[in-house]
Amino acid sequence: MAPTLVIVPGLGDSGPGHWQTLWEQKFGAARVGQSDPEKPDPEEWAAQLGKVVGETSGELVLVAHSLGALTVVHWAASSQVPERVRGALLAAPPDPERPDAPGEVRRFAPLPPRPLPFPALVVASENDPYASPGWAEVMASAWDAASVTAGEAGHLNVASGHGDWEEGEVLLSECLHTWTPPLTRF
Repeated sequence: MAPTLVIVPGLGDSGPGHWQTLWEQKFGAARVGQSDPEKPDPEEWAAQLGKVVGETSGELVLVAHSLGALTVVHWAASSQVPERVRGALLAAPPDPERPDAPGEVRRFAPLPPRPLPFPALVVASENDPYASPGWAEVMASAWDAASVTAGEAGHLNVASGHGDWEEGEVLLSECLHTWTPPLTRF
C-alpha cells in the first residue's frame, strides 16, 4: 500500500490552481488546513501539522511548499515524529533571515539547523525571490536532506507557471520509491 501524502501548504493555503491542491485531488491526499493561512505562526502551524499527522493513519509522506516546508522543519524539531512519516518533499523553502524577507516569513526564524528525523528532498529554484540556491543547499545539508535545483523556476507556484508541476511529480515518485520499502509477499 502506498503512503498517504500530507499536503502542507504555505502562505495563502495554495489556491485552486496550485500544484499542491491539484495533487491533493489527484492522489486523495490529506491536507493541513491552518486557522489563518494569511497570518502564519510557526508554533500554531506546527501544532496543526502534528494534529493532521496524528489523525491520518498509515505511512505518510509530507509534501510541503514554501512556509509549509518551514512548518515541517519546526514541527520535526519540536515534536515526537512517528516512524510512519517516511519522508518529506520540501519545495521552495523561503529564507526567513533574508533582509528583504516578508514579515510573515521572518516569523519562522531562526530555523532549527538539525537533521530531520526522516529522509527529505529540498527542491529549490535558481531564481526564487524568497531564497538563494546557496541558502537552500546549506539548509538541506543542515537538515540532512538531499537537494535538487528546479532550474530557473521562480517560487514553484502558480505565479511562476507551476500549476500541475509535472517535474515535481516525477521527483515525488522517485522519492516514494526510495523512501518506502517494496511490498513483500509470503
